[in-house]
Amino acid sequence: MVVQTESSVKDALDVLARKWKIDPKLYDLQTGRREDVVDTPINVGGVVFHIPTLSKDRLHVLWKCLWPDCHNCCERQGRLPLTKDDIDKISKKVGYDSKSEFVKNETRISSWQEQAAFGNVITTLSMISLKRKMDEQEEEDGTPLRCRFLDDQGFCGIHPDKPGVCWLYPFASWLEVDARKQPIVHATFQFTGDCPGFYLDKSIDAMMPVLQEYSSKIYNYNMAVSRTTREKYGFVNFIEQRGG
Repeated sequence: MVVQTESSVKDALDVLARKWKIDPKLYDLQTGRREDVVDTPINVGGVVFHIPTLSKDRLHVLWKCLWPDCHNCCERQGRLPLTKDDIDKISKKVGYDSKSEFVKNETRISSWQEQAAFGNVITTLSMISLKRKMDEQEEEDGTPLRCRFLDDQGFCGIHPDKPGVCWLYPFASWLEVDARKQPIVHATFQFTGDCPGFYLDKSIDAMMPVLQEYSSKIYNYNMAVSRTTREKYGFVNFIEQRGG
């Protein structure tokens, strides 16, 4: 879950509400006004999905993509971190024979923090990121921008070779290691205030096909990030916060 301020999420939701109807319960959830949010973990395809649940209403927060009516994830993209696999594919897609030239001309370094949902582990990441616009500046990192590969009809100009992170939205994911030193992949929603696809339901069953589809994408992406950092294409640092 990308660490964001409640005010920035509220601003994004207020923009979203000009076109889409936002459930008041979901508005309050995303702006931090609900105190009854609990975690409902469910393991699907080897990925532990953490589904936010409003305990007082006994409602789960679920999601479905509303494309092509919506492509806010591309209109308001915060950053596009690249795995080593992404660099291999996208450099060829946009016509580079040399990966080093692609990195030099088409990317920049991004650094940010993510916090595990319902947990206390903060992850600091630094990765090579695809420029969302050719003159992207360092101070724009994390600021929503329209991706340069998005056309007027909502199609991606480098699909299906777009960055792995694009396939995951609106999920954020992270990797933990269990007592047996085995990797465990976790995922939850990232509430940026930009996506109108969230809805409430008493049962998670309606979203099971989506979770099954995304589990392999999320698992493979985290393995790719792990390979990327091992091969020095990026840096990850974990800090576990402890209560005072």
